[in-house]
Amino acid sequence: MNNYETLYILKPTLTDEETTLNIAKIEETLIQEKAQILATNIMGMRKLAYPIAKYERGVYVVVYFQSAGSVISEFERKLKFNEDVIKFLTIKYSNKRETAQFNKLVTEANKSINKEPVKTEVEPTDTAEA
Repeated sequence: MNNYETLYILKPTLTDEETTLNIAKIEETLIQEKAQILATNIMGMRKLAYPIAKYERGVYVVVYFQSAGSVISEFERKLKFNEDVIKFLTIKYSNKRETAQFNKLVTEANKSINKEPVKTEVEPTDTAEA
């Protein structure tokens, strides 16, 4: 099993539900190909370095996973057919130094998922009594 990182950019015109659905669909593709997903980092809307398909912004998502090398070509083929993905890049981590960095990135991605902002509820005040 090799370590891989795939960064893909979704169209900025998608709603939050459509974005979540696309991310789940892409992760399901990896699971069908017998890959083990270690972490997913949704980086959010960001400005692109240059316009891609007339879009100035995009939703960046990074998926860290382990799989056999033969899985990558089929996974990338399915990303090409997904109309909501405007760009993607897959990186393989192979030697010890790269694998150590990969493990560090996965740990950081998992920590950022667990950190959710604390929601505070404001109690309504009665203005009728005043």
